[in-house]
Order: sequence, then structure tokens, then C-alpha cells
Amino acid sequence: MIDLELSWRAAAITAACLAGTSMVARRAARLPRQQATTGNQAAVTRDAGNRGSRDQASRDQASRDQADRGGDTAPPGPRRLAMAAGIAQEAAILLALFALWQLAGSYSLIGPDGALARAQWIWHAERVVHMPSETEIQRAFLGHPLLVQALNLYYASLHFVVLISCLVWVYARHRRHYPQVRITLVLFTAGALLIQFLPVAPPRMLPGDGMVDTAARYGQSVYGSVAGFNADQLSAMPSVHIGWALLVALVVVQVSRSRWRWLALGYPALTLLAVVVTANHFWLDGIAAALLLALALLVQRAGWAARRQLRSRWRRGGPGREGQPGYLPERPSVDA
Repeated sequence: MIDLELSWRAAAITAACLAGTSMVARRAARLPRQQATTGNQAAVTRDAGNRGSRDQASRDQASRDQADRGGDTAPPGPRRLAMAAGIAQEAAILLALFALWQLAGSYSLIGPDGALARAQWIWHAERVVHMPSETEIQRAFLGHPLLVQALNLYYASLHFVVLISCLVWVYARHRRHYPQVRITLVLFTAGALLIQFLPVAPPRMLPGDGMVDTAARYGQSVYGSVAGFNADQLSAMPSVHIGWALLVALVVVQVSRSRWRWLALGYPALTLLAVVVTANHFWLDGIAAALLLALALLVQRAGWAARRQLRSRWRRGGPGREGQPGYLPERPSVDA
């Protein structure tokens, strides 16, 4: 595997540089975009006067298609500049999350004693509720070395590739849905990072569960300076792998209109199998990730509902009308 180490400091500096580049590029593209928008509005007005109402439906459909692609109406040069600015901004957000993840991992390494005790508690809790044994699942695969090595590679690298590919696809083809996807990703990842400040050991580090560290057995361990990620070994709860896989599957099912989109639901199922066979997560790690993702979606939906309610109240009240925040009725005269 190629050594592409990126520390949290380097990731943070790169994110700041990309954010600054995005701001400069947006400002450079703003004036030509405004001029083009004015010219397009005038052209649409003239076209409406010449063609009449028969072409209104087609123009509305074109406008909706354009909004789904991002709503760019500028000439090719400024449009490319604006797109590059948007890509730089999104890359800066992802690198900032990566830096926070690295930083959280470095601070959560406060010693293995508490982490092992918490992992032992999770193991016993699963046995109390009669959940399937991770050890038995792993033993069914240990006799197939090539399959185990493939699952090691799957765990080590594929979750980053699939997540970034999904974000690029939504940004390029379904821009209207991208802000919602980004907010969900940020909320879930931030919540997972907060929980991971409390260290929890993975199953492969627990001496009493009988599980094997498959990555160490085949020399594929990512817990070093490998593949661009100096991962924290005591951040098993919750499983970010499972959370990201569920997010990708939900995005594909919601955004895509293909009849094959439901196959995306197999991705989190395969990810759950991979993290268990490689002894990197318990079942409860994945369940906690799913609950955290559901909480992030509920928080986001509540925020959008509150925002719509505030806008509705503002529009009904209007400036200078009763119902507007800060409105006071006129005082009666002294005679009255």
C-alpha cells in the first residue's frame, strides 16, 4: 500500500487554503455572472413577448432542470470558475472533517484500560440480548484467506472512495440535493467524533472474545501511517464505516430515479459484514451509528421545519404589520 500520510495539521492548513481559494474564485466570478443573469432575464422577457404563453411550460421545465444542475446562467468562463470555487469549498469541508477526525483520535488515546473495559461491557451486553457472536461469524471466513484479505482492503479504503464518489455525483448531477446531503454528513460525523473522545477498543483487541486481527495476520493493517490515515485504534464506537455506508445508500435511493437504485442498500450490509469479519467493530457499534445517523436526519428536518415556520410568520406579518417581531400597537390618545 502507498504511504500518503496526512496529519490533522496538514489537513487543516489545506482546508483553509482551499476555502480561501474558493472565496477568491467566487468573488472573481460574481460580476460576470450578474451581468449574464441580467442579459438572460432581458432575453427571456423578449422571448416571452414574441412567442406567447405556449412556450412558458417548456421554459419552466428548462429552469427546473437548470436549478437541479446548480442554476448556472453565466457564460462558460465564469461558470467554470464558479464551479471550481464550489468544488474547492466542498473539498475544504471534507478536509476539515478529516482534520477533526485525526485530532479527535489523537486526544482519545488516553490509555487502553478504560477502552478495554468498555469493549468488554459491549461484548457481555450483546450476549445478554442473545445477539449473534462475532467470533462465530469470523470463524466461518477464516478458512478463505483471499476473501478475508479482500474484506481487509474493503475496510481499509473503500469507504472513503465510495463516500467521495457519492458526493461528487450528487454535486455534479443533482446539485439541488447536495446541501442537504452535506449537512447530514457534517452532523453525523461531528456527532461520531464527540462520542469517540471516549475510547472504546475494537473486538480484535479484546483478549476474551477469541477474535483474530485479520489485518495484522496478512500485513494489511491501516493502524499506522498507511493510505493517508493514521487511524485511532480506540474509536470503535460508533462505527463511522457503517454510518457513512448507510448515508450513501439513503442518498442513492432518494436522489436516483433508476430502478436499480435499491441495490445500494446492499452496501451498508456488506460493510457491516466486513467490519465484523475483520474484528474492527461489534454489532452494537453499527447499531449506534445507525441511531446517530437517524438523529442527525431528525435534527436536520426539525431545523428546516423551524426555518420554514419563521419565514412563513415573517411573510404573513410583513414589515410594519402586526405579527412582525418587535411590533407594538399604537398608544391611544389621552382623550380616549
